[in-house]
Amino acid sequence: MGSVRLYAAVAAGGFRRYATYRVATAAGVFTNTVFGLILVATYMALWDERPGLGGYDQAQAVTYVWLGQALFAALALQGGGFEAELMERIRTGAVAVDLYRPVDLQLWWLATDVGRSLFQLLGRGVVPFVFGALVFPAAVPSDPAVWVRFAGALVLAMVVSFAIRYLVALSGFWLLDGAGALQMLMVAGMFCTGMALPLNAFPEPLGGIVRALPWSALLQMPADVLMGEAGAGGTYLFQAGWAVVLLTAGRLMQAAATRRVVVQGG
Repeated sequence: MGSVRLYAAVAAGGFRRYATYRVATAAGVFTNTVFGLILVATYMALWDERPGLGGYDQAQAVTYVWLGQALFAALALQGGGFEAELMERIRTGAVAVDLYRPVDLQLWWLATDVGRSLFQLLGRGVVPFVFGALVFPAAVPSDPAVWVRFAGALVLAMVVSFAIRYLVALSGFWLLDGAGALQMLMVAGMFCTGMALPLNAFPEPLGGIVRALPWSALLQMPADVLMGEAGAGGTYLFQAGWAVVLLTAGRLMQAAATRRVVVQGG
């Protein structure tokens, strides 16, 4: 019980930390809204030419855009969470202090990232989504049960997102410079999460491949749950499966790194 309170306090600390960046949050809301407007114009033109692309009607496509903007920072779809900070602590050797703490390194950063995600969702994500839903024809469900199922998919998406980025961050134990890994994370996030185009709209067999990757658990699958295009059961199973695989891989990678005691620059 004490451990639960500890990690809850860490998550609350992560929430408060990002809540102090009010100007950055306001700038993020503006940026996401502007990008949303650009993407909506593009999507509406595309769906005028290709009605039903990816199994979506135009209203669903518009909803997908604004959901992507709402979740962009919350799920760190192209990175931008804790991973750069952890990489820097590995490079400087400060991670040695983290390893001596009487807490689990992976759970500590998970709790921190959950706090960050919740703040980014509420502080940066809600306004663009509400704006988009009010200004454009959108497929926003009115059934509260749908939102509850979507919330479950969103929680699992947060865990999968963390697990992907934790693996990238731990690569710093072996890399002299983590900039390349972070760039790869950014590119993979743009392409494989469906930020640029819904994964359902990708031609086969490429579409099937990207939908089988863990990145599809971040945006595409929660979006389909929200818009009634996918059942919650199958979505949860897919997300939970990838969460277990990736968290386990992170645990094994962490154990290997601490055994080697490879600390760049420290």
